[in-house]
Amino acid sequence: MAYPATYKYTKDHEWIDLADAAGKVGITDYAQQQLGDVVYIELPEIGTKLKKDQSFGTIESVKAVSELYSPVSGEVIEVNTALKDKPEVVNADPHASWMITVRLSDPGEVGTLLDATAYSNLVQSGAQP
Repeated sequence: MAYPATYKYTKDHEWIDLADAAGKVGITDYAQQQLGDVVYIELPEIGTKLKKDQSFGTIESVKAVSELYSPVSGEVIEVNTALKDKPEVVNADPHASWMITVRLSDPGEVGTLLDATAYSNLVQSGAQP
């Protein structure tokens, strides 16, 4: 699986696709493979303030319930409400299935995230979510 080179990644297997001072957030292909068939996603309300590495919701699969962690600090300015009715799209195309958009409160935090090569190396080393 190729990880989009323009995204940044966390060690918890979330990605952020940055555009100006905001970014769309989702989970990686590796994460969805570990979860199995996704059956439910709980996401925050617009206006929710998040800190880097804070849980912003949960994702439930036939195997487990897992926390979703924000890769950056900021405010939720958009929520992908379509995932409530069709959470399985995360399995089909995890790198296009964004969950929330966060307006960054500290753009410097992006420097702590992994690029696609570093994330791919992390996954190949067998890091568990």
